[in-house]
Amino acid sequence: MTKEINIGLIREQKIPHDNRVAFTPLQCKWIMSHYPGITITVQPSPERCFSDQEYRDAGIKLSEDLSHCSILLGIKEVPVEHLLPGKTYLFFSHTKKKQPHNKHMLQTILEKQITLIDYECLVHDDGQRILGFGFFAGVVGAHNGLLAYGERTGTFKFKRVHECRDFQELITHYFGVKIPPVKIVATGSGRVTAGILEVMGLLGIKYIPPEEFMINSYAYPVYTQLKAGELYLRKTDKTYSREDFHNHPEKYDCKFLPYVTCSDILMNGIYWDKNIEPLFTWADMAKDNFRLQVIADITDDAQGSIPCNLGDGTIEEPVYDVNRFSRQKIAPFNEEGVTMMCVGNLPNELPRDASQYFGDQLMKFVFDELLKTESKMIDRATIARAGGLTAHYDYLEDYVA
Repeated sequence: MTKEINIGLIREQKIPHDNRVAFTPLQCKWIMSHYPGITITVQPSPERCFSDQEYRDAGIKLSEDLSHCSILLGIKEVPVEHLLPGKTYLFFSHTKKKQPHNKHMLQTILEKQITLIDYECLVHDDGQRILGFGFFAGVVGAHNGLLAYGERTGTFKFKRVHECRDFQELITHYFGVKIPPVKIVATGSGRVTAGILEVMGLLGIKYIPPEEFMINSYAYPVYTQLKAGELYLRKTDKTYSREDFHNHPEKYDCKFLPYVTCSDILMNGIYWDKNIEPLFTWADMAKDNFRLQVIADITDDAQGSIPCNLGDGTIEEPVYDVNRFSRQKIAPFNEEGVTMMCVGNLPNELPRDASQYFGDQLMKFVFDELLKTESKMIDRATIARAGGLTAHYDYLEDYVA
């Protein structure tokens, strides 16, 4: 490569500070050794899961000033006062669904002639998302859900994930932990659910097919998995089509309800849209046969597929209870409550592993495309360019008007 490109890793400025990063020190070193024209500069950060010194040790330059960089990579939204005019930014902008709290940011991006490439919008030709932290959200969410059940029932104890240096230390923590005969139902089939299933495997929790799970009792911990095609069926002919479901979710009935009567823990990793029927209702929760004691809503849509998700907990205090009858948030582990684990930044509990995984996907599938003069993949993910919205996102005109 003869063309010289300066890339900057920006410091996360959104409050609360995110501790993840797009590229680890060793990934930066690898890129610079394999792409001779590329220089990476890292903005110093006391919050980042990899220290400034780790980047220095890898031979990466640190600088407060990134004005010499043409491409800037972050993770979360960038506060408007830190946006540099005319640059190309990559981060999770949370604007494509017209999220109200990010309208001013997108307006400023247009005013400052910034090119915005949204990680969430980077997809393969078949529409599958390329980048995300879902796997580690699933791992941490499953762990926290089990931790809450252990506390609620007094049957076992778990260390908090963020007390572990990395995933490997968490795995060693599982050695010898005895889980009681609990029945767990997991929903979904994407990255989040893959993380849930990873924890099930590490703890030796046995998979049971849905039809057996629903009617049998077990003397050991078990789980079942309900994919979208087992959860949602078309009202007319009781079939499922992924494309049709995503285009017309209102035409589908949810078949989850029987599982609230035979499961102790729900780990929710299913895709949700405002037109999709929830897994159950408040009225279902008030019935005597509602058995669920803990719900780990890992996809975390407030009042979405889980109606009793009343908003986020935090990494420090990840759970609260919801009274099944009054529908109010109450202190955890109440007899009349269902314990909710709803945290929007779960991967921040394993930030080094999550960053490593994210950077690997970025290097394998996106980096070369980013360096091309023209790329369909990059074009599909570009929300703003040269002071205007791109053709793919012109539906946001009223949002930024």
